[in-house]
Amino acid sequence: MALQINILVGTMTGTAQLCAQEMELALDDGDTRVATLLMDGLDGTVFAREGVFLVCTSTYGQGDVPDNARALYEDLKAKRPSLAGIRYGVFGLGDRTYAETFNFGGKRFDELLAELGAERVGERHMHDASSGVLPEETALEWCQDWLARVKERVAAG
Repeated sequence: MALQINILVGTMTGTAQLCAQEMELALDDGDTRVATLLMDGLDGTVFAREGVFLVCTSTYGQGDVPDNARALYEDLKAKRPSLAGIRYGVFGLGDRTYAETFNFGGKRFDELLAELGAERVGERHMHDASSGVLPEETALEWCQDWLARVKERVAAG
């Protein structure tokens, strides 16, 4: 049976969307099906979808989630659905020159999903825009490792 991955994209400038598209191209191979969804207009019911979830989000302003991710984030915070049984990963984008709020978009989603009972697979990735490494290159490496961890978890039950 094919593994379903739902990439949920929070973006302001399109960089997170570019990373998500690169990950979709790398991971969608027949054994793994990938759906990339911009967070615009999504609410907590998105977690009723089959499969595992990958939150790919940038950070905006004073460590906030991007504008297009705010409705989903606030809906989860307000309704607090049980996400027990949900597995997810987080690929966060940020800039270390904003040290106080570095990568808080991904961190906020990670903490909220964990509070709601979801299980994170692997480490939360925190890309640093000031590192000189293109985030889409990092995304390709990171997502392959993450997928291997997801498959181990799924096989384990």
